[in-house]
Amino acid sequence: MDDLKAWKEKAREYRGITQELAQFIAGLRAEAIGQATGDILGKALVDAIGCGLYGLTTPWGRTMREYAAEQGGPAEACLWGSHQRVSVGHSVLSTGTAIHSFDFDDHSRAKIHPGAVVVPVALALGEREKVSGRVVLAAMAAGYETMNRISQAANPGRARMRGWHLTGVCGTFAAAATASVILGLDAATTASALGLAGTQSAGLWAFTADGSMSKRMHPGRAAQDGVMAVLLAARGFEGPRYILEAEDGGFLFTMSDAPRPERITERLGSLWHTDATCFKPHACCGSNHACVDAAIELIREHGLAVDDVVQVVAGIPSVVQTQTGFDYEADSVLNAQMSLRYNIAVAMFDGQAYLEQFTPERIVEPRVVALARKVEIRIDPDIDRAYPEIYGGRVTLVTRQGQTLARHVAYSRGMPENPMSHSDIERKFLSLASAAVGRTQAQDILELANGAFSADSMAPLNALLAGAVVANPVIQP
Repeated sequence: MDDLKAWKEKAREYRGITQELAQFIAGLRAEAIGQATGDILGKALVDAIGCGLYGLTTPWGRTMREYAAEQGGPAEACLWGSHQRVSVGHSVLSTGTAIHSFDFDDHSRAKIHPGAVVVPVALALGEREKVSGRVVLAAMAAGYETMNRISQAANPGRARMRGWHLTGVCGTFAAAATASVILGLDAATTASALGLAGTQSAGLWAFTADGSMSKRMHPGRAAQDGVMAVLLAARGFEGPRYILEAEDGGFLFTMSDAPRPERITERLGSLWHTDATCFKPHACCGSNHACVDAAIELIREHGLAVDDVVQVVAGIPSVVQTQTGFDYEADSVLNAQMSLRYNIAVAMFDGQAYLEQFTPERIVEPRVVALARKVEIRIDPDIDRAYPEIYGGRVTLVTRQGQTLARHVAYSRGMPENPMSHSDIERKFLSLASAAVGRTQAQDILELANGAFSADSMAPLNALLAGAVVANPVIQP
């Protein structure tokens, strides 16, 4: 009872934070966004489109696109890889699923994938409303900042341990924030939209139990629900304007046993969590990247062959042990992408963890599977204390000659402290998009994506995305 009383007092102390966030969103303009933040969002737009085009070649991406095409609705927005136009809601459902279809999209230390939620809404609703690239920039900034702050306030490590997939549960807010800017809603209506978005939050982590496809659709569904929330709020349908901080059934006190509501408004407008967006060079769970980098560096630096190694130990945080440290069963592409053991093993063999390492054939290759099952996982106390502020990892190899070689990586490639440049993102884009639609179409799309924030309209970019001829599925479930 004492704990409950303390929680209620804390909730009352932060009463009004939803409306303060809504005021920030409603007042946000492109002029308030600094060059650094704008550059990050420019990379995020290119990265998301590349991931989405490749995602349409996957069975789950194709299935969701076919579903969206069948559902149709008013011809408001393009359906990527299809000349058909559908409702904004069905467009973002398909696109968000496609962007997250290979776990290669951007992420953050708040344990979220914002691009897969925000970019579909910005492009589809931006097309419907005929807004300029400057408005799309502001809308994306609102979405990224909202999603990061809400996940941070939920205390992402603790919320994740309750079984939530934070991209799904926080994504509805991001979509609502993005859409609110595009529609130009006032603060009161934006708060209502956030309330309607939050009451639809969902996304459970059970997909690793059997390697199912549900993780892939979480951002698409969050985008769809967030758009619906804004369109209803704009019509006068009222949502709870204390959705974040309400004592009974508020988001923060429901999703987490240790929320940090002060994170919602802390330095709001001057501290941009968007600037800490992380981009992926490896096609696997971002929490595993430090160990992947460490394993690759050790093999290369010491000129080792995999057969030279008799023991592999990964030192990681406890949350990551729960999330990706499960026994590797070689049962699905999804679980291979999530499995720390497989990620380390295949990186040791191939020197990378890219598209080729996550095919149905590669994930069952006997030598890789055998090594994956030998990887030992231990909780490293120092790395555990630093997580999720630092996504660190340590790999230790013991060789047949009796050497013990260790490498600790605090900031894997793609983290803000070890960033991928815009040129790096473009190369990644061309690799993904060319596999999906061919080099010529990929280059045409890249040119318009790079100029999106200075464009008068999203229509030309969306037209190219709609008309892109997507290859047959390149992987199977």
